[in-house]
Amino acid sequence: MTKLKIHYLQHAPHEGAGYISNYAQINGYSLSSTKLFRNELLPELNTFDVLVIMGGPMGVNEESKFAWLKTEKIIIRSAIEAGKKVIGICLGSQMLASVLNARVYPNKEKEIGFFPLIKKSNNGLLKGFPEKSVVFQWHGDTFDIPVGAELLASSEACVNQAFLFGENVLALQFHLEITEELLKGFLKSGKNELLTEPYVQSAVTIKSGFKFIPSCNLLLKELLNNFLNDA
Repeated sequence: MTKLKIHYLQHAPHEGAGYISNYAQINGYSLSSTKLFRNELLPELNTFDVLVIMGGPMGVNEESKFAWLKTEKIIIRSAIEAGKKVIGICLGSQMLASVLNARVYPNKEKEIGFFPLIKKSNNGLLKGFPEKSVVFQWHGDTFDIPVGAELLASSEACVNQAFLFGENVLALQFHLEITEELLKGFLKSGKNELLTEPYVQSAVTIKSGFKFIPSCNLLLKELLNNFLNDA
């Protein structure tokens, strides 16, 4: 693989690149970022090969509250049209769905904690993925699968967990990039969301899921290797 330039868009202080930073360093890729919560300027298209859109507590349609969402959607659409590899995680996956004209809306259940993910496709992109794996979730919204996209994974609480659009757009509702540091940030920032609901785990249960972090990162490594092999 060539020495790729990866750029990520960060929406909240506690939702950084996580394992993606490790992955870039291991492979000798450059990694840069735009911290939108600090109103940093979005990058020019020619400055990156891969665009990663991270998660965040806001909704895709809260443009009146977060003005940068509108311009962010423009750069995402431009990157897709330019054939760049584009990856969306959690809010990022919902942003991709929105840009691709699919509906984003509240899921029937909030999904917070470590839950089983079920593989729904035999696409080669999922080479190395077991039929069922435990991944980290923290979301209340979901999306419809865009026209022409392929559903890749589901969970019991949320049917549309991942999709592939063409060969260059990958959406992941879940957090394979999770690290112990990121998880502590999620728990500190979102502690008021840990209510007694069917698919919301307690802080104690979530902390006991630290043991799943290495397997999440390994899945992300395999997924990125498969997705970026022709970038």
